[in-house]
Amino acid sequence: MIPGPTELILILLIVVMLFGAKKIPEIMSGLGKGIKTFKKTMEGEDDSETLPPPSTEPPPAPTPSQQRSQGAGVPKEKIEPK
Repeated sequence: MIPGPTELILILLIVVMLFGAKKIPEIMSGLGKGIKTFKKTMEGEDDSETLPPPSTEPPPAPTPSQQRSQGAGVPKEKIEPK
């Protein structure tokens, strides 16, 4: 079932009222970029082949001096019970 011109105008009016006229081009731009990315992925032109494989090594542990500078284990403020 295809909506007629009256229904399309009503839907467009509701969309403009919800998002505002300035926000609609941004939404459409994002939608277009998403569709392009989806098409590229479906065609097999994915960029994952050029990316390096993810590292399986865990990140290095912080040194004690880094832990002190980050405030690890030190509460930011003392909370006393009443």
